[in-house]
Amino acid sequence: MLAFILRRLVQAVIVMLTVAFIAFMLFQYVGDPVTNLLGQDATPEQRTQLRADLGLDQSFPVQFAHFVGNAVKGEFGLSLKLGKKVSTLIVERLPATLELAFSAGVLALVFAIPMGVYSALRRGTAGSHFFMTLSLMGVSLPTFLIGILLIWIFAANLRWLPAFGRGDVVDLGRWTTGMLSIDGWRHLLLPAITLAAFQLTLIMRLVRAEMLEVLRSDYIKFARARGLPNRVVYFSHALKNTLVPVMTITGLQLGSLIAFAIITEQVFQWPGMGLLFIQAVQFADIPVMAAYLCLIALIFVLINLVVDLLYFAVDPRLRIERSAGAH
Repeated sequence: MLAFILRRLVQAVIVMLTVAFIAFMLFQYVGDPVTNLLGQDATPEQRTQLRADLGLDQSFPVQFAHFVGNAVKGEFGLSLKLGKKVSTLIVERLPATLELAFSAGVLALVFAIPMGVYSALRRGTAGSHFFMTLSLMGVSLPTFLIGILLIWIFAANLRWLPAFGRGDVVDLGRWTTGMLSIDGWRHLLLPAITLAAFQLTLIMRLVRAEMLEVLRSDYIKFARARGLPNRVVYFSHALKNTLVPVMTITGLQLGSLIAFAIITEQVFQWPGMGLLFIQAVQFADIPVMAAYLCLIALIFVLINLVVDLLYFAVDPRLRIERSAGAH
């Protein structure tokens, strides 16, 4: 177990260094931070002085070493557009994105697993056909179109829910949340459904496919031959083994919810990291872009590490293979 964790940690460090190198290259080949900060009318002396202050006059390896060292401490310099520390901007925007991604993930799991199980156990019924048609629409329609349709129906026509913003938030020190206010929940509902739509359909179809595969296996036939009731066969044996690969995909999709919330945040003007990243791209705000890339990579690495450990704990075949390999 310890060797497994150490190997995963080494892989995580390699991935983070690779992403840090890619993010650092943004400073070298995308825009000129000196020009962005001083403007076109700056004198050569001012430009030279600022380059020295930013460390841009040093060699490439030294600059990269400083960048990695600062990134480990969570420092990415100042935003070229807003003039604030990038770490401060991330702290301000991160709660909104995590709140949106967490809500979308919960919605996707709560609805996708029962829908997938029902579609597998009740093949050919009207309900199964309805769920499969719904999943096809969720996979086919782009996220921004789903968001616009929801705004048109529930905000513009019915006027049940607000169309943009985060609503009233409660300040909990360095963390802000809208989940403690009714207005916050009303603002959260539409973007959460929009972000969850694709993940829900993906997980539902995966659960259905895995459930059908498990139901054809020999140990399910043996369980039925023993006279076990269908409820025990389906939910104690089949569903448990179905959720092992689903757990892996769900972990990866949780990272995707955080990374690709950009479109949803743009449509609903949700004040999260995705909207901050879009604004940074439009202004060529390199420090914010680099910080976003590193943070998203770190989130993916941590999620993958947790999923690998859970997979190792849940699936006994992996432990048996590791033990056999050790001997």
